[in-house]
Amino acid sequence: MPTEPAPLGSFEKDLIVESFELFAVPPRWLFLKIATRGGLAGWGEPVVEGRRGAVRAAVEELEEYVIGRPANRIEDIWQVLYRGGFYRGGPVLMSALAGIDQALWDIKGKALGVPVYELLGGAVRGRIPVYGWIGGDSPDGVAEAAQRRVRQEFRAVKMNASGRMGWIDSPQRIAEIAERMQAAREAVGPDVGVGVDFHGRIHRGMARRAIEALEPYAPMFVEEPVAPGHEDLLPGLATGLRAPLAMGERLYSRWDFKKALPHIDVAQPDISHAGGISETRRIAAMAEAWDVALAPHCPLGPLALAASLHVDFASPNAFIQETSLGMHYHDQAGVELLDYVANPEVFAVQEGAMTLPEKPGLGVEIDEAVVRKEAGRASGQRAWKNPVWRLDDGSVAEW
Repeated sequence: MPTEPAPLGSFEKDLIVESFELFAVPPRWLFLKIATRGGLAGWGEPVVEGRRGAVRAAVEELEEYVIGRPANRIEDIWQVLYRGGFYRGGPVLMSALAGIDQALWDIKGKALGVPVYELLGGAVRGRIPVYGWIGGDSPDGVAEAAQRRVRQEFRAVKMNASGRMGWIDSPQRIAEIAERMQAAREAVGPDVGVGVDFHGRIHRGMARRAIEALEPYAPMFVEEPVAPGHEDLLPGLATGLRAPLAMGERLYSRWDFKKALPHIDVAQPDISHAGGISETRRIAAMAEAWDVALAPHCPLGPLALAASLHVDFASPNAFIQETSLGMHYHDQAGVELLDYVANPEVFAVQEGAMTLPEKPGLGVEIDEAVVRKEAGRASGQRAWKNPVWRLDDGSVAEW
């Protein structure tokens, strides 16, 4: 039985992977640079927000399976990284795999002189609508923030539905969720999409009441109506609702999506958590088979956004793309997504959408000098951790 892959072709000899380099950068991201023998380099973004160190260690553990291999053999490498370990899946391993996969696609596109979406079958659209965040973790000021996004040429926004929520909370909390949605809708009118993220904060006993309270204001979708692990609740929750249900940022593979897809309307895989471009494209095709729309999750950096866009442009069921442009968590870090990019025009928002990237690979040129500077500045600083919320009685609440 063969234990080695097929011998190298002439095209592959310059694509042998020689090195990995990781950069922990603010506000809470991890960038990966993979360099090849022939001088090409690809970039990816392997990270779990709040668990960056764990993902870094996983990438370092996986690199021995990639160094010495031709970077263009993406599928074989993906299968080795996924199936070559007896224990597989989950946020850390799949995010490590995701960043490696993104960087390999970047190299392959550059080697062939084409954008990645060309290698995925070619573009099915010339532009993809995008949305921006409003309101923060404990949402407030959503009307003014939504209007500001519209002035920035966004035609869709997303906000958290609530702050902390008890397992069974008061009618007043439901009223506040509805009032917030009403304020955003009245601020932007009927032609702007308003997504509402439950963030897994709202438990089974409150979820239906909260969704029904939002329905008069036509949410674009209701995201994570229950926390991951409760996919068995989706059939009963979805029955009779008019608001589209969305889920997927904490599902990490096509196998995780199997139980959810029959009961949701919008699939939201995260390209830096769900196995990279390779797996996200497969999840998109699975979603299409269930007549489910695709809206990749991406409150991350420029590499994750660029990789997501290539899947969007090659996937017929993609309808909108999340971005972290101007997101609330950048303020304290003093650095923004575009600060790491030498060609920021690739992420320009015009009439609510981003257009096809034209450069080879991921199409985004990383300013390596800025990456190295910010990685040095962040060295020794405490890595970002998500807040630990507690209810009034002292028990832990979902963030």
